[in-house]
Amino acid sequence: MAQLNARGGRRRRTHSEINMVPFIDVMLVLLIIFMVSAPLLPTGVVDLPSMGRAQKAPDKVIEVVLDSEDQMSLRIDSQSAGTIELSALAARIKDEQERSPGGPQGAPVIISARKDIRYDAVVRVMDTLQKGGVVRVGLAVRTTGR
Repeated sequence: MAQLNARGGRRRRTHSEINMVPFIDVMLVLLIIFMVSAPLLPTGVVDLPSMGRAQKAPDKVIEVVLDSEDQMSLRIDSQSAGTIELSALAARIKDEQERSPGGPQGAPVIISARKDIRYDAVVRVMDTLQKGGVVRVGLAVRTTGR
């Protein structure tokens, strides 16, 4: 029997429920889609480069040393060649490469920086050398002896 309120009308009881059936249907459809498409996705194998040893050390090596983000110096065959500005870097290295044995691209260029130098500074040096026509550019890798 329905309960009467103070005014004499029937009092309705609110009936609140969450209907989970549509939610479960959507989840099952997504599960089936992912199960069917998962074998078709390519595997995420990454081939990382490894550091090897060169057969013969080059006769002349030009090293660009980043001392700070705005100061750099050159070393040619482990001999200091002084500090240099970024704007004059590519022209100076091209001159040194042309004087080296093996033609205009004979001497490799190695960029080395302290570990607290931002990577952006190293990329700027690499970009300047690439725009200047310097071809053989590498990054110095220091390994710890074990």
